[in-house]
Amino acid sequence: MDELKPSIHDEANDLDYVLVGDYYIPAIGLPEDDDRPIGKWGRMHRAYLEETNPLLLNHLILTGRRHTYLADLDEQAQDRYRLIIRQMAAAEGVTEELKHQSQWEWVRAMNSIVNRAEESIKCELIYA
Repeated sequence: MDELKPSIHDEANDLDYVLVGDYYIPAIGLPEDDDRPIGKWGRMHRAYLEETNPLLLNHLILTGRRHTYLADLDEQAQDRYRLIIRQMAAAEGVTEELKHQSQWEWVRAMNSIVNRAEESIKCELIYA
């Protein structure tokens, strides 16, 4: 019997195989680590995909892009969320001056703006 090579390359599927015992196992590496946090918006979108589009979620998992996809979405949602809050606060006249004059009025106005901004992000990015 011929001696088995420690590693081979299959041109048909462009994969390398490593000899383990008597079997050749595909030499597949894990995708690069993405240290970015997924965050609130990414977790909400993942839960949405689990319920409504499990095929897309499985595809992202199998291709190793789930974490990157959710981290990118979370960053986009965070940026859009901050922008909406700034724009709404400016449009409604919620300023630092109001904060010094009447803290309760400022808190009420900002809570309203934050709630509307969250709903907007959910409709635009999370549940879309």
